[in-house]
Amino acid sequence: MDVRDYHAHDGLGLATLIRSGEVSREEVFDAACAAIEAQDPGLGAVVRTRFDQAREEGRSVDPAAPFAGVPTLTKDLLMAIGGEPLAFGSAALAAWRAPEDASLVRRVREAGLSILGQTATPELGLMGITEPRAFPHPVNPWAPEHSPGGSSGGSAAAVAGGLVPLAMAGDGGGSIRIPASHCGLFGLKPSRGRVPLGPMFGEVWQGAVVEHALTRSVRDSAALLDAINGMDEGSPWPLPREDGFLDALSHPREGLRVAVSLGSPLSAPLGTRLDPEVRLAVEQAARRLEGLGHHVEWADPPVDGSALADSYLTLYLGHLAADLAWVSEQTDVPVSKLDIEPATRAIGRLGRCLPAADYEAAKRHWNRVARDMAAFHRSFDVLLMPVAATPAPRRGELYPTPARERLMALLAIPGAPHLALKAGMLKRLAADSLRMTPFTQLANLTGQPAMSLPLHVTPEGLPVGVQVLGPMGDERRLLGLAAQLEAEVDWGRHLPRPPSR
Repeated sequence: MDVRDYHAHDGLGLATLIRSGEVSREEVFDAACAAIEAQDPGLGAVVRTRFDQAREEGRSVDPAAPFAGVPTLTKDLLMAIGGEPLAFGSAALAAWRAPEDASLVRRVREAGLSILGQTATPELGLMGITEPRAFPHPVNPWAPEHSPGGSSGGSAAAVAGGLVPLAMAGDGGGSIRIPASHCGLFGLKPSRGRVPLGPMFGEVWQGAVVEHALTRSVRDSAALLDAINGMDEGSPWPLPREDGFLDALSHPREGLRVAVSLGSPLSAPLGTRLDPEVRLAVEQAARRLEGLGHHVEWADPPVDGSALADSYLTLYLGHLAADLAWVSEQTDVPVSKLDIEPATRAIGRLGRCLPAADYEAAKRHWNRVARDMAAFHRSFDVLLMPVAATPAPRRGELYPTPARERLMALLAIPGAPHLALKAGMLKRLAADSLRMTPFTQLANLTGQPAMSLPLHVTPEGLPVGVQVLGPMGDERRLLGLAAQLEAEVDWGRHLPRPPSR
């Protein structure tokens, strides 16, 4: 199988070729390894490979499994492979090895996927860009001077760049949907608890974090969700395994009630300016949905964007402080001496000073917003919104400047974090960190499923995704709608294609 043939198929397409005997699993495996070796030096998507281990594991793949030996990559965050490195994008964990497989890794293998390596992520998955100090910075295959987004930026670059047809990803505040938007991919964030995080973690960021994948096609995402969903032993979310996600693509629901919003309740309090191309993408998507027979109405979600951003950042601070304590425990290095980035250290210091009452109040706000959105969905089946305020930013554009890092360093002064919180630093941090991506945290707080659809490309050649949110637990409706739009737009033809070799 040559590179051109390999790039011509999504994951299920490759699996069909393997099962039919048109190509062997080994031929597909070799094509993927060749693509990574030839193209990743220019992409910077992969932080480590495991070709030999994957080749050995592939010999026991069940050809009847949905993906029958198709190659994939996992993110260098949460998805532990027992006995192998997992750095969470941080120099502090560069030598750390996971004690056992994550439940999700086991399910990915049971689905017939072959894990060839891990993809880049920002340190501890904290940013909407992927520019870790300790690892390469992936580029956007559409325009190498631009970012693929984050925190699943390495996975997005790998799929858009043709290394693998699908790559695993995670989303705690938009980390699947933002890279999907910037790289012209399909990205589904499932409902809270739909995909297990055990056994190392029960929940991450109070359930805001959900794992899934970035894919070229809707059907790959749906088939993968059929294979990996459902609680594992000890899960805090009692969601049994379900099926029917792939079947839902054949039965899209007619006449959905679609709310359309430019997201001003979320963006205006942060001073966000919506790029005209993003506005155009949303408006065009609304017209497409109307043309497909859905009822479309302009309606904003019932949320206070300022309070939502504050509550999100409050839990973000608290969990980062706990995460750094965990890193310290795993490495036997005091938190004060961990090899971490200045922004990570500064935010961790704020988190250690966060009052428990503020943390609990933030979580209660999440629950109120979830109930408000549930009421909203009594009137509307889905909500159409932007994913990000702009197309992909330039690399380095959103990383903290040296001047800002020097300011953050002042938090090392005794008493400074307490004073900073009292002086309103949380609101400034929310505005600075969420201004360009204020639309994605809502679904993480409420637990709703949400997806980014690659429906637009700017005149400059940058993709722009459009976000759709659905009621809690209703991935089938979202996937059916996505398949309907995929058939209408045929977005796969837009993917950047690496040169044949």
